[in-house]
Amino acid sequence: MKNTVIPLWILVLSSVVLASDLEKEGLFKDGAIADLLKDENGSHDTGNPQVKFNMRTSLGLDDEGCFIHLGKASLQECGFNATAKTFFVIHGWTMSGMFESWLYDLVFALQKREQDANVIVVDWLTLAHRLYPDAVNNTRIVGHDIAKLLEWLKKELTLPLENVHMIGYSLGAHVAGFAGTFVQGTVGRITGLDPAGPMFEGVESDHRLSPDDADFVDVLHTYTREALGVSIGIQQPVGHIDIYPNGGDFQPGCGLSEMLSTMAYGGIGDVVKCEHERSVHLFVDSLLNKDHKSFAYQCTDPGRFKKGICLSCRKNRCNNLGYNAKKMRKRRSCKMYLKTRADTPFGGYHYQMKMHVFSKTDAEDIDPTLHVKLYGASNDSEDILVELPGKLGLNFTNTFLAFTEEDIGDLLKIKLTWEDTSKSWSTFFKSWLTWRNPAQDQVLMVRRIRVKCGETQKKFTFCAQDPDLTKISPGNEINFLKCRDGWEVKPRKRLHM
Repeated sequence: MKNTVIPLWILVLSSVVLASDLEKEGLFKDGAIADLLKDENGSHDTGNPQVKFNMRTSLGLDDEGCFIHLGKASLQECGFNATAKTFFVIHGWTMSGMFESWLYDLVFALQKREQDANVIVVDWLTLAHRLYPDAVNNTRIVGHDIAKLLEWLKKELTLPLENVHMIGYSLGAHVAGFAGTFVQGTVGRITGLDPAGPMFEGVESDHRLSPDDADFVDVLHTYTREALGVSIGIQQPVGHIDIYPNGGDFQPGCGLSEMLSTMAYGGIGDVVKCEHERSVHLFVDSLLNKDHKSFAYQCTDPGRFKKGICLSCRKNRCNNLGYNAKKMRKRRSCKMYLKTRADTPFGGYHYQMKMHVFSKTDAEDIDPTLHVKLYGASNDSEDILVELPGKLGLNFTNTFLAFTEEDIGDLLKIKLTWEDTSKSWSTFFKSWLTWRNPAQDQVLMVRRIRVKCGETQKKFTFCAQDPDLTKISPGNEINFLKCRDGWEVKPRKRLHM
């Protein structure tokens, strides 16, 4: 379906407005629709035909699988193994009324990684293919049905809830949350893949996915960018760990120009789909590429992470992304960040770099465009733009993050380059206004660069290859070689008594 973002946004926004009107009339209150579905005895129909549980029995995409029916002898026919891990894959809101390709990719990856596990697809397409407010209200109903299935499996087969892992995408993440709330006991794990934002952002924890819904709740946020007051993916942390790849907004490979170059009729809709679904593909990647793990790092906000100052793994400050994530003790709503590649394998390598820049002049208008290139024992990086939150600090230690898509091995050399922009129109206009030569006073000094690799946690200091060549100006470069392991520690000053 091409260019679907305009109707998607219209439907979501109009649905939110409609929901607020219904709330005023008392027609869209918590559990209102669920109450209508109760029978005379006040019990929810355990045989809801609109929610189906399809157990996947082979790797073939054309295989119809085996349907599990509550209260019926279908478990033996489906080959359900109560001692193995049990996965529930839960889709979200649908505009087409059909399964999307990501679901088959996720099921296939789960079966490849955990070959003895039970993989059950929760099919609630009939209830999800509605106006968005109706689909939102139906998430609670579907959660009830999953909880009833779990209760039945506990009774029939003594199913250990700690072996249950529910994986929900978009609205499906909140479905998993409700299932975890309603079941008697605590399920082992819930993974939320970019949980839906509209009508869940800012609500109480019992009205959305929350850390209380499972023993371990991990969440991937890939589309938290807000437009017209609405974000497709929820922005707030809702798990024990909440990971925001690439800040949780712009995903590499999902830009409009990139989508246009890879699709015949790409458009804004493909960008939304690409970024929202990136959460699923990151999780699939973690299942299939278990030897190429991606690490996320605890940080208070994406701005600090871009500075490279959050690459610590001490005291559980880093964790694996996706399926390989580890439960963190006594930790709620821990926000973590990482950068990724544009395609699988998505994992890359993070480097914190500290560079003290000296200047003998007080030229506040110096705003150089700097690049670093990393030379390793097995590979070299591309030129990496030095991105700083503001202007380069003079006579100040500047900290920034460098990310490489390939494993370069042991870092051996760093090249720092100052891009020559003196011939650009912006630089010419600025120099004309200030009546000065754009190259005048454009000289800085860098003696060493301190480096920390996030993935190995190793620290090194790199010194200028030629101690007499530490000055850099537009169009020039400085090479640095490793001069010591670790970072130089300044001696503490002693107080004289």
